[in-house]
Amino acid sequence: MSLRSGSVLFISTAIHMHQALKYKLWWMIPTATFAGVLEMFGWCSRLWSSRSPELMTPFEMQLVGTIIAPTPLVAVNFIIFGKVISRLGPQFSRLTPNMYTIVFCSFDVICLTMQAIGGAFAAQAVNQNKSPTFGGNIMLGGIAAQLFAIVVYVALAVEFLLRRKYNAPFRYQVITFGKGQRSMSKDMQRMISAMSFCTICIFIRSVYRTVELADGWSGSVIATEAYFNWLDGGFVIVAIYTLNVVHPGICLNWDAAVHTSLSEEDEPSQHYGLRLPLRRG
Repeated sequence: MSLRSGSVLFISTAIHMHQALKYKLWWMIPTATFAGVLEMFGWCSRLWSSRSPELMTPFEMQLVGTIIAPTPLVAVNFIIFGKVISRLGPQFSRLTPNMYTIVFCSFDVICLTMQAIGGAFAAQAVNQNKSPTFGGNIMLGGIAAQLFAIVVYVALAVEFLLRRKYNAPFRYQVITFGKGQRSMSKDMQRMISAMSFCTICIFIRSVYRTVELADGWSGSVIATEAYFNWLDGGFVIVAIYTLNVVHPGICLNWDAAVHTSLSEEDEPSQHYGLRLPLRRG
């Protein structure tokens, strides 16, 4: 399983790098592409560990690699949704598009740091024939925090889509639309569907890892390899390939975000934007 997973992840990671360069989406390199690299690192280390069980180094590497790898993938969804809001109407969102990126990605970095530190402590404890419980608890805290962030993100995303559907803006602002920009294109619908599916995959993986670590290092969950292969590796692979197939470089293209593109004769005031009422006096 480790060899197959590593090979499959290599293909997806290479495609992500190509797509990031092709569409000039540089933020996809430290997120989706980096997540693929970390997953390959973790699964290759897991293969090494299975073939050399007497060595502690590959065990430590796979422990840290597999625990932190999906975190940059979560950041992809946070960034994409901020861009979706910019296209579909920031007035329906509780947070501004930039705030989604700043708040959730910052929290994602904190979760990543906690998981990495916890994994390092746990690996060091195992190497010294000590209990890895302390490090495991830090890892558990990082994953639980990430799970909380995903739940909040989903709640805000659902609120945004419902407000837009029922025309209930969160901010009362004067909005100027370009032609056709009130409707949602099929590409945008596919992007939102892909984000939803990807989020569900990562959520299931996070729930599994939370249960695994809460069950303890000698529990039945962590001892069952099939759980890890399918609920961790399987769902992460599906999530990362989903973003290959439904890529933001295509679906978030400005002209693809609306049914009717703007013509060159349109006045500047027809472009999508936000205009706050001016105060006099």
